[in-house]
Amino acid sequence: MTDAYFTDYLAKQQALYQAIPIDTVTRWANWLHQAWADDRQLFVFGNGGSAMNASHFVTDLGKSASDRMGKRFRCLCLNESISWITALGNDYSYDDVYAGQLQNYARPGDLVLALSVSGSSPNVVKAVEWANAHGCTTLALVGGNGGRLAELATEHIRLPDVHFGRVEDAQMTICHLLCYCFIEKE
Repeated sequence: MTDAYFTDYLAKQQALYQAIPIDTVTRWANWLHQAWADDRQLFVFGNGGSAMNASHFVTDLGKSASDRMGKRFRCLCLNESISWITALGNDYSYDDVYAGQLQNYARPGDLVLALSVSGSSPNVVKAVEWANAHGCTTLALVGGNGGRLAELATEHIRLPDVHFGRVEDAQMTICHLLCYCFIEKE
């Protein structure tokens, strides 16, 4: 490896951070605040690195942001229950692992946040389709061209890169923005 590789990588990462639409992040923070005020549920999920970002986000929002707000955020990461995922995947299909959980938990007015670098993961797409059909507000955090999720979600943030590491890092930055605006509120 050479210094040039790392310099180029970081320059591309910084460009991706600059592409984050702050007005959309602000709108999402307001939706989260409204869901909190209305005692609505937030469901978050993804695959692979996006799944870990979903888990990290729910932990920060459910613990640290909730501690600061005085009232708890009602949030659940759907990719954390291996028994749910394997039961639904085995008895139905892997495409049903998130939509199947939403069928049990989600109600009209709840928020659904899908994280996907490609924007086309069949299990994530199917869950957003189900959520839309059942009165949920759907948000998608995607990379590349946005895939199917950019078309389906109530609103999406598209991170214009196809590099999984860079997109996942920018996803987590957005998730941290959404949490820390509550943690560090004046």
